[in-house]
Amino acid sequence: AFFTALVFWAILKWEHHADQPGADKWIVFLFYMMGLSIGVHLLNLLTIPAIVMVYYFKRFKPTTWGTILAFIVGCALTGVVQVLVIQYTIKGAGAFDIFFVNNLGMPFFSGFGLYFALLTGLLTWGLLFKRETFTQLKLRVWLSLFVLIVALPVVINSAGGGGGKLFKLIVMLGIAIGAGYIVKKEALPSFKLALWCFAFMLLGYSTYFTTLIRSNADVSVDMYNVDNPVSLVGYLSRDQYGDWPILYGPDFQDRPPRIDGGPLYVKGKEKYEIAGRVSVQDWGGTPSSHIFPRMWDGGNDRGQVDAYRAFGGVAEGETPTMANNIKYFVSYQTWVMFGRYFMWNFSGKQNDLQGFGNIRDGNAITGISFIDNLFYGDQSKLPDTIHKNNKSYNRFFLLPIILGLGGLVFQYMRSNRDFWVTGLLFFFTGMAIVVYLNQAGFQPRERDYAYAGACYAFAIWIGLGVIWVKELLEKFAFKGKTDLANYAAAGLCFLSVPVLMGSQEWDDHDRSKKTLARDIGKDYLESCPPNAILISFGDNDTYPLWYAQEVEGIRPDVRVMNYSLLGTDWYINELRYKVNESGPADVLFTPEQIQGNTRDAVPIGGISGFDQNKYYDLYDMLKNVVGSNDPKYTQQSEEGDTYNFLPVRKLSVPVDLNTVRANGTVHEGDSVVSQLQLNISPNKNYLFKNELAVLALIAANKWQRPICFNSTYELEDMGLAKYIRQDGLAGRLVPVEGKNLNMGYYDNDLAYKNMMTKFSFGNASTPGVYYDEENRRHLNTLRAAHAQLALSLVDDNKKDSARKLLENFDHNVLESNFPYGMTSNRGNQHNRISMSFLLACYESGDQPLAQKVSASLKKDLTQQMRYYNSLGEPMSDEQLAINAQMALQGKGGNLADKQAQFAQDILSSYQMLLQLAEWQKQYTGAAPAAGPKN
Repeated sequence: AFFTALVFWAILKWEHHADQPGADKWIVFLFYMMGLSIGVHLLNLLTIPAIVMVYYFKRFKPTTWGTILAFIVGCALTGVVQVLVIQYTIKGAGAFDIFFVNNLGMPFFSGFGLYFALLTGLLTWGLLFKRETFTQLKLRVWLSLFVLIVALPVVINSAGGGGGKLFKLIVMLGIAIGAGYIVKKEALPSFKLALWCFAFMLLGYSTYFTTLIRSNADVSVDMYNVDNPVSLVGYLSRDQYGDWPILYGPDFQDRPPRIDGGPLYVKGKEKYEIAGRVSVQDWGGTPSSHIFPRMWDGGNDRGQVDAYRAFGGVAEGETPTMANNIKYFVSYQTWVMFGRYFMWNFSGKQNDLQGFGNIRDGNAITGISFIDNLFYGDQSKLPDTIHKNNKSYNRFFLLPIILGLGGLVFQYMRSNRDFWVTGLLFFFTGMAIVVYLNQAGFQPRERDYAYAGACYAFAIWIGLGVIWVKELLEKFAFKGKTDLANYAAAGLCFLSVPVLMGSQEWDDHDRSKKTLARDIGKDYLESCPPNAILISFGDNDTYPLWYAQEVEGIRPDVRVMNYSLLGTDWYINELRYKVNESGPADVLFTPEQIQGNTRDAVPIGGISGFDQNKYYDLYDMLKNVVGSNDPKYTQQSEEGDTYNFLPVRKLSVPVDLNTVRANGTVHEGDSVVSQLQLNISPNKNYLFKNELAVLALIAANKWQRPICFNSTYELEDMGLAKYIRQDGLAGRLVPVEGKNLNMGYYDNDLAYKNMMTKFSFGNASTPGVYYDEENRRHLNTLRAAHAQLALSLVDDNKKDSARKLLENFDHNVLESNFPYGMTSNRGNQHNRISMSFLLACYESGDQPLAQKVSASLKKDLTQQMRYYNSLGEPMSDEQLAINAQMALQGKGGNLADKQAQFAQDILSSYQMLLQLAEWQKQYTGAAPAAGPKN
């Protein structure tokens, strides 16, 4: 956002001084800033078309066709920077390095350095061109050399045959030579300005070279292990984010074929080695491929296909049409993923629940009741926790929108050119991003941050709106009294927009007292025994752990491993080295066995000669079967790829009783098993590299180091979940089967000590600290852990400890900051967790706390039922729940369309109200004061 504002300010600065000597320095400066911004985010490049239009309007006499051509040039220049500067320069340098190292036997980085030396020399020669000695022949030679330096290495190392590569190179050289004939001597200043801009953009971009220096220092957190030019290519190409179609591709029912993208090189000991082939998706190679594909993602792990059907109007069994694609583009990508965010900033926001398209969660509102009620139902009936008591409930009454639209009209009337410049900035930082990202539903989290640039552009119109208001006041209210109109417009606009927005939004933007990210990382680390390995699932759960270790110095003896990154060779190889106070880990496989895409996916079964009813030793299977290249354990695909197989689903890990007792893995009285018996889910056809890495760590560890996890959900398919004992927030792998997997298997004494003496709660005991939905997820993890441990303590006949534990949580997490009863999406998850906390209160005999929790839950659940009832014909809560159950079972049900969106929440809310009434009677002996309506 800062760089976006800075480069746009710089081009306006140039426009103001364009006719003065040295004014072009502002253009060079903005390209330098743009180069620096690439190290933050690529979104800054989207300002280029607007910048080109400013330049065109200032330097040339505008015409219709000239304006269109300038727009095309701006778009093309954006693509050139994206491809030429960001990708081809680094790819070319990497290809040079491969050639010099592999073919000439020179050291690593020799070709890389020579490449940039040649490019620097070529740029210097071009900058030394003088008008007196300039000829078109010189320019043609210069352009040809430029193409050869930048494109030749990339073309040679690309996929395809020699004829295709030669054709590509001839076309590029032809374009360069043709340009040399077209460009005249009069264009030399512009040519040299372009070279200065290119040079300074590269200079800014060169800050990425610090990643090479940092990675070669083998620092603790070394993402992508960018210690050589070839890995830098993948890092800067953002390979880890995958690929998707933009202008041409299939619909979700067709999976695109994969085609060869050339050799995959990795750094070896003395040269770059080929570790397989790069496989790329051929988006145009399916029967359904068409222009402007919006419904392309065939997965449904987060509801992608469901979103396509809901927002695109595609019924089950129907094939999407172009009309369905356009409908999805308008209703989901344009409105839900952009328009809604835009309106949050300038109209109002309903609450902080992630929006999935229903009328209750995270919608844009105006604050004007009759408008909001028309679209979303009676807003006054919403539960308090997602309405008046939700800090993200912000109302601007359309005032910023009105002022911005007034400024837009004012700018168009006063300066057509400036309007188109600002409009292009708004378009390219808004709708152009929508088109480019081509987002599938449903996203894991809200993506409003991607469109900050569009809000910047609209803010320009809001500023101009003040002048619009001033002129209206001067014309109609103050009759030519300019000074009075100035003061009135400034005061009126200041109070009605920035002051209003600040007063509404400050409370949900203030993070000054919140320390939850650090504290949740600390709590996980403090749950681990000394010298432990902690495997974390999900990026957002891993970063707090790294921060706590690297910045705060908390528990440097624990080795944090990210489960997703275990699917890459570079990350597995980093585990072989000591980090902080944590020694290296034995990952069983050699670097060669997991390099590149080797063993990315290992099929299960497919090999005869193994008894499927027998448990085979995990270490032996991984080391001597999966890790073997013996033809009897491998198969070749039609494309020629070799696959290693895991022949069985039943695996065992032997337990050395003396070791696990001596190092404290198990305690006196534990029912220790002689071996872990792992049953891989029949639903799994493959083990992916990260799953293979986890199993390899367990097999090679032989119970020497504690292995912990911050979640057990992902372990169920590998048969590990039943052997996880909770020692706090983290679970430890132990050779003991849990007694009650639904409640969780706890080391009561250790977990109690950790939670009572080592845990922090993100400053939730301080009044007024705001926790958004993602923060509440972490606090709910803490609440759930306290509830489960309390129930385990009760089961162990330690009710006093259970009460102290629950009251400790209640003391450290104020209900005003984090209510017990709160409406949430994802199946009423928040209240379900609080129900388990309430049960722990009842079971431990803590009646005062139980009454507090019960009252909060009952209030929210009752308000939820009232809200759902308001969306349709009035009926009793029981009737509403019965109809919801029928709808969920596919048996119809008499629910209005708006109610049907919440069938699951209606049923769960009613069931929880019934449960509250039953528990109140069971644990207090008193009849409920007011149960559900019947």
